[in-house]
Amino acid sequence: MAYHRRLWYPVRLMLTLQDITVRLGGNVILDRASAAIPPKSRVGLVGRNGAGKSTLLKVMTGEIESDGGTFKVPNDTRIGYLAQDAPGGSVTPIETVLAADQERLALLQEADEASDPNRIADIHDRLTLIDAHGAPARAARILAGLGFDEETQNQPMNSFSGGWRMRVALGALLFSEPDLLLLDEPSNHLDLEAELWLESFLKTYPATLVVVSHERDLLNNVVDHILHVQGGRSTLYPGNYDAFERQRRERQAQIEAIRVKQESKRKELQAYVDRWRYKAHTAKQAQSRMKALARMEPIAAVAEDPSLSFDFPSPDELRPPLISLDDAEVGYVADTPVLSHLNLRIDPDDRIAFVGRNGNGKTTLARLLSGHLDPFQGQVGASTKLRVGYFAQHQIEDLVSDQNAIQHMTRVMPDAKPGAVRSQLGRFGFSGDMATRAVGGLSGGERARLALALITRDAPHILLLDEPTNHLDVDAREALVQALNAYSGAVIIVSHDRHLLELTADRLVYVADGTANEFSGTLDDYQDLVMGRESADAKATTANVTSGARADKSANKKEQRRAAALQREQNKNLRQAVSEAEAEMFTLSDQRSAIDQALFKPSEASGPFKDKPMSDLMKIRADIERDLAGAEARWLKASEALEQADTP
Repeated sequence: MAYHRRLWYPVRLMLTLQDITVRLGGNVILDRASAAIPPKSRVGLVGRNGAGKSTLLKVMTGEIESDGGTFKVPNDTRIGYLAQDAPGGSVTPIETVLAADQERLALLQEADEASDPNRIADIHDRLTLIDAHGAPARAARILAGLGFDEETQNQPMNSFSGGWRMRVALGALLFSEPDLLLLDEPSNHLDLEAELWLESFLKTYPATLVVVSHERDLLNNVVDHILHVQGGRSTLYPGNYDAFERQRRERQAQIEAIRVKQESKRKELQAYVDRWRYKAHTAKQAQSRMKALARMEPIAAVAEDPSLSFDFPSPDELRPPLISLDDAEVGYVADTPVLSHLNLRIDPDDRIAFVGRNGNGKTTLARLLSGHLDPFQGQVGASTKLRVGYFAQHQIEDLVSDQNAIQHMTRVMPDAKPGAVRSQLGRFGFSGDMATRAVGGLSGGERARLALALITRDAPHILLLDEPTNHLDVDAREALVQALNAYSGAVIIVSHDRHLLELTADRLVYVADGTANEFSGTLDDYQDLVMGRESADAKATTANVTSGARADKSANKKEQRRAAALQREQNKNLRQAVSEAEAEMFTLSDQRSAIDQALFKPSEASGPFKDKPMSDLMKIRADIERDLAGAEARWLKASEALEQADTP
């Protein structure tokens, strides 16, 4: 349960962004971005990667000075922002968090040194008001929520990795409870358990919150406004992320309708001008319309980003199981296993999520299944033809910054023709200039897409993805969900993104206490377990207790997996039907065009229809028209069926 001390916060903390303009490196990042944020709002700051979200946040902190416009906030407002430098040294996490409340530290120090009884009384009154004596317990609860037990709370900071030190920095910021809390991707270094705690904490945060996040669940469950940054401008929407999506779709539909109407008006005016501009008696009217035409500001067409693409190639079929673990043991140092007694089976239709706190061994298990680690003992069985596509964060970091996507793909596909290389890159949105742009000029999300393109070049039977969404914005995550659900192989995911897990995984494997067991409940059951709301049945499931109820659940999960696999196969067949019908329509249309050329311009005809009698050409054309109508009917039927199948 989140806990906040009771302090007075400015009731009218209205934040005003007015015409904020920022240029970095000669590029306009923000162009007159404006918004009026109501008091005590919890605002989700969203937009595509590179849109300027973090830049706008830094304008609010004063870290970046805008080239134009103003950020207005009441005087004496305490602004809290998570620094990028992780704390270190010999101090402990609990000491670091307590030190974040500078007022408390100053008052305690003054209380030790003060001699005036009146001043001492005032100090103790203020210490009581800010709950200074309860601060150690409150700091400990925050650290516990972020994954630190009592022992680790008292270890030196320099004994932790960078990710865990950033958790301490986040804990210190939350403990200080600023009037304006600014968070930039706060869940980047968190596991699912810590993210659930953070969400619970932020739900009841008593002051104003602005958070940059791509976690759809956090944006739905915490925020009450969405500030959308696009094209340098910003628009404030009331409600959570789902409400924003609905409003944005409606807004896009309105813009598109206005654009179509304007384009029609433009064509009408242009036609008048073209017809009458040189006739004396209508020259003035034509000039008037030319001016009106010049004043019409073109409205950009609403279009999705064509480069936002994930399309995993489907593998050939292998007999199950793809991988089986039989009492396996694995680790990094001999005689010091990280995980033991591993018994797990991976089938071609499996969609599995590994859950459990960071440090419990999820990545270790993933590395064992991918073949990057060998077992200390026990058996790992796998087909000799098995191909595994393993994605990890280090693969993004290993990309060569001065090489482009084509060079990277050619290196891992040395025997492939250039067309095959470009085809694989095209599946992930790398076509045209994107394919030849140096990796150093790509965004984090684009580099993640390239890494996914590289690991799936040979159509793997298993996609094993370790935190695949870390560099992806919300739209890219939705595209990834759709691609995973269309993929016909097995999927294993390690992720703290609940939205991704809910829509792709139908099995949970709980990694804890030095082993991994099937978790027969749902993701909601697991969240209840993490947040201390688990039922006796959920506890029994976690303890791997065999019972009739669990057997029923397992049977139901197996049936659900079978149904999910059947649905994927049906969708695959429908997509193939759509593709085949489209190909046939293109071929028939080309043939019809060639026949028309032979009929109406015999001298320019070529190919099999050249010099054929007109009667034969007319008969062939009639046959093609009939076949084309049939192909169009099949395409329409398959497209409608696929649309219905993809509709949740």
